[in-house]
Amino acid sequence: MNASKPMGGPALISRREGAVQVLSNNNPQARNALSPGFYAALAQALADAAADPGVGAVVLAGEGGHFCSGGDLRQLARRRELAPQERRARLEGLHDLIRAIVDFPKPVIAAVEGAAAGAGLSLALACDMLVAARDAVFSVAYVKVGLTPDGGATAFLAEHLSRQVLTELCLTGERVSGERMHALGAVNRLAEPGQALAQALELAARVAAGPEQAIARIKALCRAAYANTLAQQLDAEAEFMVRSQDTEESREGIGAFLQKRPPDYARLRGRGG
Repeated sequence: MNASKPMGGPALISRREGAVQVLSNNNPQARNALSPGFYAALAQALADAAADPGVGAVVLAGEGGHFCSGGDLRQLARRRELAPQERRARLEGLHDLIRAIVDFPKPVIAAVEGAAAGAGLSLALACDMLVAARDAVFSVAYVKVGLTPDGGATAFLAEHLSRQVLTELCLTGERVSGERMHALGAVNRLAEPGQALAQALELAARVAAGPEQAIARIKALCRAAYANTLAQQLDAEAEFMVRSQDTEESREGIGAFLQKRPPDYARLRGRGG
């Protein structure tokens, strides 16, 4: 979490790298603390990327050597003056953004350098995959300022940690390195300092070349697997398999395999699979 005010410039920097849309938090003076402007800009950028058939994946990053230091403490302090229902409405700005990432139909990969603290940690863990520098610092920092976690932090961490380790991290606000997060299973790939974005782009380009509709269904299955019973998951897998067998994507993929050639899914993008 950070107490600095955002400076000038756009809250979000967006650029295209082939089929990968790179969305970068641009508040480096405050270690990319979150702001209402960032919430609005990222939500719109995700909606645009979802509708763009040329985008196969998104990489979420931060400018200036930090991913995101969390909420702006000055803004949070001013919320004491609001009624509880108004505070809840403000919080939903963050939670709506988390939902937008989770529900986004294409892969989202976090590239973490420097700090991913508080809501910044939640933002990183909401992504489908995570690439982190070895010396990146993750922290469930809320307890240090008398607050409790939000943004799905406890839910996302519980997918990887025992209850005891989860409780320790939340009660102490301990700073955890990228290396330890990788060992705990929350980070897909470790990068040398300064190389997280490059590795995230490499991973994103690989998945962006895949079958769009199948990838959306696979993402949905992976998200549901932690909450579903085996029976529910078997039903979901059966439904998606039956639907996928009737697509141009599977026709292309199977045909390419039998013909011993690389599949060309790019020409099918935007046609509904």
